[in-house]
Amino acid sequence: MGSTNFGNFDAFCRDSTLPVCNVLSENHNQTGGWGGCELRGISLSGGRYLGNLGSILICGLAIAVSLLLLLRSERKKAAVGRREIQLFLLGFIIIEICEIFTVGEFPLGGGVRVAFTGIHLGMIIATTWILLLNAVVGYQILDDGTPLSLGLMMISGAVLFIGTGYITLDTGYHWTNEFVPDPNNHYRNIALYVLYQLVPLIFLVAFFVLESVLVLRVLGEIRPMIYLSSAALLFAIGQIFNYVISPYICDGTTGKIDGALFETFFTLLSVVMIWVFWSSITEDDWPIASQPAGYP
Repeated sequence: MGSTNFGNFDAFCRDSTLPVCNVLSENHNQTGGWGGCELRGISLSGGRYLGNLGSILICGLAIAVSLLLLLRSERKKAAVGRREIQLFLLGFIIIEICEIFTVGEFPLGGGVRVAFTGIHLGMIIATTWILLLNAVVGYQILDDGTPLSLGLMMISGAVLFIGTGYITLDTGYHWTNEFVPDPNNHYRNIALYVLYQLVPLIFLVAFFVLESVLVLRVLGEIRPMIYLSSAALLFAIGQIFNYVISPYICDGTTGKIDGALFETFFTLLSVVMIWVFWSSITEDDWPIASQPAGYP
């Protein structure tokens, strides 16, 4: 593996503000041997600083908007997958709460930040998995909203959360020394690379494929695809800001903000469009809705 960049985090942590970097850093924050532009944000007393105020504010907005969507979902009593989409929104809310402390550079002790990072990464995996299962729910393989449907979703999500969380915490706390970051080896961590960089992407692509088939082949509609495509585009824009444009923003603002702020904002917009998409395919005016075996 020495001749490949697979599993290496030094370039990612140098150019972006990622929660995973907190457990790879010797200081358990966004600074490490990878260098790059240091996000300083707003100076506080005692040599501390609030590194990413913009991201913190956007996270607060994301939490408020998600709560509003939760309440609006509750009003759609007959909608397919109502409880399942609410479960996804709850997961997103937890992610945004964690992001305040992991990406927002809120002044915390290193050990506490590692704990929040473990929850954050675990919830990213679990929530994207729940989103994928929301697409499966649309095919009505199991009745939606039942204890069986919700139980399978929560149990499988919990397994992914615990497994990812453990590896993240072991990396930060060095419980077993199995995942100790090595600056001389590009901070390589194959397990976290797969779980953080690849698995959520696979879940998201599968979600968009399944939902596209459902809309085009089962419902025979075009309009919901506008919302679904918008969600995909907004998410991609956010990732471009975080992984590509971020170092230029950080350098240009002398460490005041970076691409993480925009990544959070565009991810929020993507989640809103996913909810709008879900809401649009659970309306009562689809021609197929009157058929007993169809998609309500």
